[in-house]
Amino acid sequence: MTMRRILFILCITISFSEGITQEFYLNEVLPDYTFDEVADRMSCIQNEIPLNFNERVLAFIDYFSLKDREYTRDIIKRKELYFPIFSSGLSKYNMPDELKYLAVVESGLRPNAISRANAVGLWQFISSTGKIYGLGHNWYVDERMDPYEATDAACRHLLDLYQMFDSWELALAAYNCGPGNVRKAIRRSGYKKDFWDIYRYLPRETRSYVPQYVAITYLFNHLDEHGFSDKPDRFYPRLDTIQISQYFHIETFCNQLGLCLDDMLLWNPQIKRGALPEGTKNFALNLPSEWKDSVVSRRAYLYDTASKVGKKHLEYLARNTPGSTYGRERIHHKVRSGDVLGTIARQYGVRISDIKSWNRLRGSMIRIGQRLSIWVLPSYSSKTKNLYMPNKRTNKVPSTNVSISRNDKRYTVKSGDSLWSISKNNNTTIEKLKIANRLASNKIKPGQSLLIPN
Repeated sequence: MTMRRILFILCITISFSEGITQEFYLNEVLPDYTFDEVADRMSCIQNEIPLNFNERVLAFIDYFSLKDREYTRDIIKRKELYFPIFSSGLSKYNMPDELKYLAVVESGLRPNAISRANAVGLWQFISSTGKIYGLGHNWYVDERMDPYEATDAACRHLLDLYQMFDSWELALAAYNCGPGNVRKAIRRSGYKKDFWDIYRYLPRETRSYVPQYVAITYLFNHLDEHGFSDKPDRFYPRLDTIQISQYFHIETFCNQLGLCLDDMLLWNPQIKRGALPEGTKNFALNLPSEWKDSVVSRRAYLYDTASKVGKKHLEYLARNTPGSTYGRERIHHKVRSGDVLGTIARQYGVRISDIKSWNRLRGSMIRIGQRLSIWVLPSYSSKTKNLYMPNKRTNKVPSTNVSISRNDKRYTVKSGDSLWSISKNNNTTIEKLKIANRLASNKIKPGQSLLIPN
């Protein structure tokens, strides 16, 4: 077999205080390895999950150890933080510890990773599968990004798939493409049950998925042999938790304690907006165990201070950011002949940009029969829906009896206002505002004068 001796030339530019720059070139000679050597090393780490070695697997070993070494180095830096969490979760369910390497293939050990299919987190859960395994998400918090909760869900999901196929290789394939596609490949292969026997019948991505897993498993067990340093580049503290059941501004909390905000968000990546919303119940906030006693002793003051910063601004953003589902309920709209995004948006009192975001539409093209997810405000119902949809002939809201009195006041619309925010601030409803002001849509503009009914 041919040897793989690779010479990398690294150019490093150093700037001195006098404004002089100088380039230094360093050579990195990577260790040799042959097909047979890798095969022998692979046989030494065989455990419960088969690690079948072939040219396809070798190609991925070459990629991660030679072509994209910086990517691999970046992953190695994070393994000390996440691998103990994975091992603990796998041990809880008596599952093979080597399954922890699957998260490397899924996300590169990035808890905030989001795929093109909108799969999220270290274990890349899509919304529907996440909900099946108890991972919820909203504008503030995404439990799919929680290393502990997502790991527990991934263990249960993988265990379900293993019990379904009685094969770890097929369970891994099903984790990537779904059990339906694996069953289809089994049928097309003549009901064979080995991954490599059904290989050519699987989706293209899945054909690469299991070989990548084998390559990563090998590489992380033989980092030294491929010239990678296995020494952590930073210290990760032992973590403990405190319970939060209120609105909670993370940066304010960190400032009071003298903790680094970036570190706190690293330990709690499921917090997307730097705060926990009103109505939070028993949220387990991770922090260094050595700080817990200090927090508990000053709990009342720290919690009260963290509850007073940024609340209104974040609530406004939560409800008005395009694509936000915060405080909304999902319904489905089946596209009919003549429908366009504009009419659908007016029908449900939402924005076109919202519909595009909720359904991951790149353009405005929709097709008859297509089911669109629409997130409406709780006030939307079969009784109120006509308030959002203008009459096709008159472009006016259907008449509805709303009493107007001398006590009603007027309000001048300011920049950033919406009918929702105005209705909440004035103890009325969007429907009453639209009827009182003969509004055919939710569109308002700064400077506009609105009648506020009682």
